[in-house]
Amino acid sequence: MRLRRELHRRGLRYRKHQVPLPGLRCRADLIFRRERVAVFIDGCFWHGCPQHGKSPQTNSDYWSAKIEANVERDKRNNDLLAGAGWKVVRVWEHEDPTRAADEIGRMVERIRLGAGA
Repeated sequence: MRLRRELHRRGLRYRKHQVPLPGLRCRADLIFRRERVAVFIDGCFWHGCPQHGKSPQTNSDYWSAKIEANVERDKRNNDLLAGAGWKVVRVWEHEDPTRAADEIGRMVERIRLGAGA
């Protein structure tokens, strides 16, 4: 929510929880459709954050495999989106929303100005 508020405060308008590509089985947290930028806000546990991701003590084999599958799926989706001309931004849930908004804002503005990203 803080990232969304910060982007909105800066005048950047986006769609929430949209599928960027037909047939892709994922929803981006934020989409700048015209600029073809997909933003994913990844939870530290579910997406294997190297800084904060922790392996549960209970049923650790299951959770390790589950989290590794999530990481691999994220990589596949990044590649599919990039192959279709999208820019992908992944933000960890613990990241400062102002810094994340800076990165996203710069990318969107570069694309709007025709400089690519």
